[in-house]
Order: sequence, then structure tokens, then C-alpha cells
Amino acid sequence: MKSDNGAPAHVPETDTSTFEALYRELWSPMVRLAWLLSGSRQIAEDVVHDAFLGLEPRWRDVRDPEPYLRRTVVNGVKAHHRRRKVELRYRPAPSEPALNPEIEEVWRLVSQLPERQRHALVLRFYLDLTVEQVAEQLGCPLGTAKSLIHRGINHMREGIEQ
Repeated sequence: MKSDNGAPAHVPETDTSTFEALYRELWSPMVRLAWLLSGSRQIAEDVVHDAFLGLEPRWRDVRDPEPYLRRTVVNGVKAHHRRRKVELRYRPAPSEPALNPEIEEVWRLVSQLPERQRHALVLRFYLDLTVEQVAEQLGCPLGTAKSLIHRGINHMREGIEQ
């Protein structure tokens, strides 16, 4: 089924009178296409941006810019996936951060604490929150926050003494 101007009825007509109009009309559909292909909004926007940058110097010479952009976006996402595979294949494995042995032991002990005690200690000493702020962050009474901090410190002290 064709519309009055001969274009298929199910495809909306694209206003290509100016590059700006083309950009306004096709930006969102191209980002959606790239997002569906890549799974990432950021990658999608980058690919579409690059596609429009590539089209801009020659857009008047392109007879039908929408399919041209669509192909450029699909190729851009494919290229991104290829680069990513190569990057992952040849990227060196991250090395473990070398910490002072005492610090490593402290972090090992902190990681072994029960979750609420660990949260209380991290909030209190890493973020330097007051006991009142710790209680507020944990959603517990002030006495409970004090107890969690106290018990966490005692567990760590016992671990260091062993």
C-alpha cells in the first residue's frame, strides 16, 4: 500500500530539507536501534553521533539518508563489538593491589565480620560518620549502632590477637 507521494504507507516520510531537520527526526530512532543492537545507551549515542558526523559533509549527495544512517549505525555497533572482543582478548589480567600487609590483614578481618557490623564499621571509620549518622544510615536505634560498632571492633581485636 502506497501513500499519495508513492512512499510505502507504513514508513513515515523523512524531512530531509535541512541537516538539522534530519538530525531532529532521526536521532531518537537511530539511538533506539543502536541501543537494541548494543545493549548500552552510552554506546548507542556514541555510535549514532559518529554516524551523523560521517553523514554531515555528504548528506546532500546521499539520495536516501535514513537507510544510509541505519546501515552506518549497524556497522558502527558491529565495529564496537569487534573492538571490544579484541580489547578483552588482549587486555592483561588486572593485578591485585599491593597493600601494606597490616592493611591487608585489617581488610581481611573486616570482610569476615557479620554484614551489619561491617556496615557499621565502614560507615563509622571509613566514611567518618558520627555514631548518630551511622544509626540513621542503618535505620536502627542509636544504642544498636553503638553495639554494632563495639562488637565489630571486638571481633577485629580478637582476630588480630590470634
